[in-house]
Amino acid sequence: MKWVFINSGFNSGKYNMEYDLQLAHNFKENEIIFRLYRWDPYCISLGANQSLNSINSELASKDNIDIAIRPTGGRAVLHSEELTYSVIYPLDSTSSVRDIYNQLNLAILKGLKIYDSRLTSFELENHQPNFSEIYKQEINAVCFAVSAKSEIKFSGKKIVGSAQRKFEKVVLQHGSILCGTFHKRITRYLNLPVNLREEIEKEIENNTIELGTILNEKIDYFRLEMSLCKGFEEHYKMTFNNSPTIHN
Repeated sequence: MKWVFINSGFNSGKYNMEYDLQLAHNFKENEIIFRLYRWDPYCISLGANQSLNSINSELASKDNIDIAIRPTGGRAVLHSEELTYSVIYPLDSTSSVRDIYNQLNLAILKGLKIYDSRLTSFELENHQPNFSEIYKQEINAVCFAVSAKSEIKFSGKKIVGSAQRKFEKVVLQHGSILCGTFHKRITRYLNLPVNLREEIEKEIENNTIELGTILNEKIDYFRLEMSLCKGFEEHYKMTFNNSPTIHN
């Protein structure tokens, strides 16, 4: 199996989501793609089944916040001070989507530990919540208010939020690696009563944490990208075929 690394840099929300979809639709059976990207302008992405009416689009536009629909499920995310990843992984009889999800998160986990030795306390969530019931509650209008099984946490707080979609012969998985605190401002754009927005603010504060907060320093995004690539190489015991600059 050939692994391909893509760093597409800063792009709009529409571009980023369409790029992931295009990669999934045009996959090659002998190829796995690992992509890293960022957002300009900052963007609120909504899950595929989430209504645009849940967001105050007029206020978002005024603040130069983009809005996009993800091809995957889940709830709203404010993509800002983060590094986003996506993986296009062909399906075969030897792997399940759940196993792919778990293994990809373990590779990300290894990359984060390579970035800084102080991050050795990261762990995977071992509990799977009942999302069908959770999504009926308005307080869980945002992705980072709750953790799914195998998502990455630090001291009990979520630091990487991921979503997955299965196509006929391939899985698309993408997610946000939180680096700064701007993502918490998502509550400003929710079309909810003030008291519910305040509850969600507390949930986000209690349930999420960022690399910059843990390390008490600004994140070196280039070094983080290289560390993640190295983490994938070590976890999957392979070498990216097209990016020799990722090696130490």
